[in-house]
Amino acid sequence: MSTPRTLDLPDGVMATSIETPVGTFAAHVSRVGSPTAHVLLIPGWTGSKEDFTPLLPLLAEAGFDATAYDQRGQFETAGAPGSDYTLDGFAADAIAIAATCSDAPAHLLGHSFGGLVAQQAVLANPSAWRSLSLLDTGPGALGETPTRPLTMILDAIGVVPMADIHRFREQAIGAKRAPDIAEFLLRRFTSNDPPSLKAMTQALMDAPDRIDELAGLAVPIWVGRGADDDAWPHDIQATMAQRLGTEIHVIADSAHSPAIENTHGLADAWLPFLAQH
Repeated sequence: MSTPRTLDLPDGVMATSIETPVGTFAAHVSRVGSPTAHVLLIPGWTGSKEDFTPLLPLLAEAGFDATAYDQRGQFETAGAPGSDYTLDGFAADAIAIAATCSDAPAHLLGHSFGGLVAQQAVLANPSAWRSLSLLDTGPGALGETPTRPLTMILDAIGVVPMADIHRFREQAIGAKRAPDIAEFLLRRFTSNDPPSLKAMTQALMDAPDRIDELAGLAVPIWVGRGADDDAWPHDIQATMAQRLGTEIHVIADSAHSPAIENTHGLADAWLPFLAQH
């Protein structure tokens, strides 16, 4: 979960809805005249489009249109009975959004769980993408960690009120929030469609490793993490980068959410890759 430092939208960033053939998705977007390319950003488990909002103006300054969106059933994107809450389904959503936003292939970045979705989207349709960027994510399932008791959360979703699950997580990490940020985090978590969140949690526990398949594609790949990232182990992420024929970029002064915690540091490490491709 990324925690915004402000809820104010930066200049040039707009909250909107994107209509696609597979549904409507809440998004934050920045648009420029004659863009170099389009960048699509996929948030992670219990996250949202707001995880990338501070980054959008920097992408615009570099000449890119950019779109960050809430995944299906996540925060302000509605879920629905019968929705495809599998990695394949979430990936199909990303492909549809990218095609709606631009006629040309897009750059794709997935953060945390969003990285698993991004991998699936590239494997499903390599020609839709100029590049793939993986941020604070791994080659497959995250599994249980001391700070992420996924089995407990999985069992609680749909049984325990969502607000109670959120409060338990906040108490477990000893979080101290400004009132407006605390209210936003509660509203975001409780707005998740429980089947969507349950499916995302399950995927974090059992997603397959498909890195060798990705490495066989011609899509350029960038890998980065926060210096103090506490999700996938650092050595796992570094090995993933090696398997993909690249190296990992470590963003100083950040943990699991560099786009918020060190926005300029992430941009400095990532934008040269986008410009190259």
